[in-house]
Amino acid sequence: MHPPSVDRLARSLAHTGLPHPLLVDVARSSIEAGDHDRAEARALAVARSLLQPVINATGTLLHTNLGRAPWAASVDASFTNLEFDLATGQRGSRQRSVGQLFARLCDTEAAMVVNNCAAAVTLVTAALAAQRQVLVSRGELVEIGGGFRVPEVIEQSGARLHEVGTTNRTRAADFERAAAAPGGDVAMALLVHQSNYKIVGFTEATQARDLTDLRDGDGNRVPVVCDIGSGLLDAACPWLDEGPPLWLADEPAAKQTLAEGADLVCFSGDKLLGGPQAGVIAGSAELVAKCAAHPLARAFRPGSLVMQSLQQLAMSYLSRDGNAIAFWRMAARSADKLRARAQQVAEQLDGTGGTVVDMHSVPGGGTLPTVEIPSAGLRFDGDLTAALRAHEPPVIARVHDQQTFLDFRTFEPEHDAVVANALRNATSGGPALDT
Repeated sequence: MHPPSVDRLARSLAHTGLPHPLLVDVARSSIEAGDHDRAEARALAVARSLLQPVINATGTLLHTNLGRAPWAASVDASFTNLEFDLATGQRGSRQRSVGQLFARLCDTEAAMVVNNCAAAVTLVTAALAAQRQVLVSRGELVEIGGGFRVPEVIEQSGARLHEVGTTNRTRAADFERAAAAPGGDVAMALLVHQSNYKIVGFTEATQARDLTDLRDGDGNRVPVVCDIGSGLLDAACPWLDEGPPLWLADEPAAKQTLAEGADLVCFSGDKLLGGPQAGVIAGSAELVAKCAAHPLARAFRPGSLVMQSLQQLAMSYLSRDGNAIAFWRMAARSADKLRARAQQVAEQLDGTGGTVVDMHSVPGGGTLPTVEIPSAGLRFDGDLTAALRAHEPPVIARVHDQQTFLDFRTFEPEHDAVVANALRNATSGGPALDT
């Protein structure tokens, strides 16, 4: 029996929703492999490989593999005044609109936005310390996700790393001695928050407030830059009715770090800030201007969609509307309410084995590595994760000791019916119901 033509096979797969050119690729590869009867499965596999919404039931609030902070931005298909000054009719600054909002949120002079926090640190070191020394504690030479390391970021920026202190104990005196060393050429001190690991025991760390009068051998003040990473804006959390949750204790915040004497702070947009991927640089207007004038600023600049999204996020913070920010909605939910939701879903499953259990969520995304947040959800015997992923939309759960756990903190209440349907299908093998 001869295989069908590529065109005929591709057209028979139109119901999968893929564009015809992709269906032609699927048909051709299926015929070449001699299994054209599996062409539909191949097409569906291609469709599943594309970006799509998923329901996060893992209990990790900032799940890097799932895009970290969920943020819904509403952007019209229209031109914007991205680099146009409406007052003068002349070219304007891409950074002005959003930068002024984040400067206000951080209670500082100026701010600008780049692609991510690694870009922020790279730009700052390139703009302020090219061919000069950057002081960093040996205990803060961190590696972030994807294998990116602080020493390599500094090297790529054109600056020179000068390690101070020891792995577990670094004092202000260590920075002062290095800064004032004869023949040195120190441009800045960089403090890096240990956001994805902890050193405990016989430890000591230097804070921005300890270095407010750090000077080089010629008596010039050395700027202090703090990479606070996770992106908490204000330790007081004025956007939450109940104030800051206990699990945020000791997490550095941009506003307080600058108030304590840091010249610049750098932080992420898609972690505790709760928005899209971005990096924020905030602090001294003079230093922010130097960063904005550096050639790398153009390479690292976000596009209009990200800037509009960040503007919406900043306005929510300025309005003290934490409920408008999905991350803070998830973070603020009480375990009692989560337990009640889990019980309602369990009652819809007709005794298929789900048990309501207490559990712990985690912030994730390289933030607060030892923190656990009391939560609740459902537990099932066996590994149901593959069946849940096959649902539309996919439900992402976690498995431990051959038991499947779904944490209700990390998905919205309006998704409870979808999760119930996915669980019904996964535990019974029956067809999914409309929800």
